[in-house]
Amino acid sequence: MSEPAGAGGGGQLAGQTVVVVGGSAGIGLETARQVRAAGGDVVLAARNPERLERAARELKPLSTAAFDAHDTDRLERFFADLPGQVDHVLVTAGAPAYTPLDELDPADAGRAFGGRIAMTLAVARACREKVRPGGTLLLVGGTGGRRPAAGMAVIGAVTAALPALTADLALELAPVRVNLIAAGFVDTPLSASLLGDQLDARREHLRRTLPIRRVVQPADVAALAVHLMVNDALTGATYDIDGGQQFVGD
Repeated sequence: MSEPAGAGGGGQLAGQTVVVVGGSAGIGLETARQVRAAGGDVVLAARNPERLERAARELKPLSTAAFDAHDTDRLERFFADLPGQVDHVLVTAGAPAYTPLDELDPADAGRAFGGRIAMTLAVARACREKVRPGGTLLLVGGTGGRRPAAGMAVIGAVTAALPALTADLALELAPVRVNLIAAGFVDTPLSASLLGDQLDARREHLRRTLPIRRVVQPADVAALAVHLMVNDALTGATYDIDGGQQFVGD
């Protein structure tokens, strides 16, 4: 297989290494592609070994690791075992949980909320030693939980917590920069698995109603992620990317 375009040559990320947690599909995979096209190297971590192997064949990462990022002990060992410093870390792992209150198990809800926060904190602790000064810890969340609705209690709580956590971590980890990408609907395999046979109708609805008149793609989010890596004036902030979805409702 030929080397990815831009890999090993010049580019915005030439000579830099980006760790992508959740790098075998969707936003993580597309960001890894754009990092390689910009001349950077990648380290890929993901839960699904088969998808991770396919991504590795395409992108030729420095290394890969297959594990569940919500296993915080394993996550911290992964970072500890990296052979040296890296430049940026992107965390896309995790999936939203939509459960009406009358179907909700409080223990499951606690694990869903606490697990996401714990994963983020575990990465942040590991980054203190592994990300070079001026590098980036970049988190990916969403905008959908900002609109109250039945079944949105847990995801709404996570959505509200992540910007505050991002700002706090930007102070604690400085001079490492910490930012949050808050995405609306993105046309990823995860979205397809959640919507099933309603996916095409959802796409068509968004094409008609979004101000941009198209569906947001993983490449759109990846381009923002790369920008946040290379612009070293940005930290502690949340960057929405939803094509205007918040302004027109669902």
